[in-house]
Amino acid sequence: MHTRWSWDTPGSSTMRRACERAVALGLPAIAFTEHLDFTVWHEDDAATSQGLVDRHPAHQLPIDVEGYFAELEECRGRFPDLRILSGVETGEPHLFEASVADHLARSPVDRILGSLHSLELDGRLVGVGRLLYVDPDTTMRRYLAEIVRMIETSDVFQVLAHVDFPRRYWPGGTDRYVEKTYEEEYRAVFRALASTGRALEVNTSSPLASVDQVRWFHEEGGQAVSFGSDAHAPAAVGQRFDLAVDVVEAAGFRPGRDRLDFWRR
Repeated sequence: MHTRWSWDTPGSSTMRRACERAVALGLPAIAFTEHLDFTVWHEDDAATSQGLVDRHPAHQLPIDVEGYFAELEECRGRFPDLRILSGVETGEPHLFEASVADHLARSPVDRILGSLHSLELDGRLVGVGRLLYVDPDTTMRRYLAEIVRMIETSDVFQVLAHVDFPRRYWPGGTDRYVEKTYEEEYRAVFRALASTGRALEVNTSSPLASVDQVRWFHEEGGQAVSFGSDAHAPAAVGQRFDLAVDVVEAAGFRPGRDRLDFWRR
């Protein structure tokens, strides 16, 4: 989940309140994976060599690492029976390898998610929600193809986050999105991810992944899934995990070796 240390999350979203919610739900662990996005990048990043000049929009801010880790340690002392993981959600990590490496060298974390929020348009990184309203079908196919490239060219992340992120912003509403239309593109993503042994996130903030989608991952050799509430407020910690468990089990995954492990095939 995200807290006030992520640029898109309100100041009222504290780690302490999130931990209190996790304990109340009986969760064994929580991971604070704050957004790691770049509006200025390193000369050695692929974004530079590809001629990308900026983001649109560019609301992203750096993580206050000192404040983040101070609150994390306070919560670890306050909630000794809850495993509290540090983490980041790296946006477009394949484009910012040098920048991500520099951040992690100074501030290593336990859990790293990889996500894709933007695509290139005329030398700029543009949020996919904006691109959908121009051409949703082409944008979705471009998005899934870029995720394959992200998996194949970046090994920094352990979990692939919200594989169908654009569906949140589908023109006319999420109920108009036909997942089956993109089955082959999803399967290409899942084959690439399975070949690396990394985990697929079942994101419960997005429209919940279908049993079909998670089964495609299983059929393509996927080994593990992770549950992510992607919460930006404490009340959303663990949201719809009961339904996500049903989806994951129906697709062929089971609890791991212990309560802190990924679910596995």
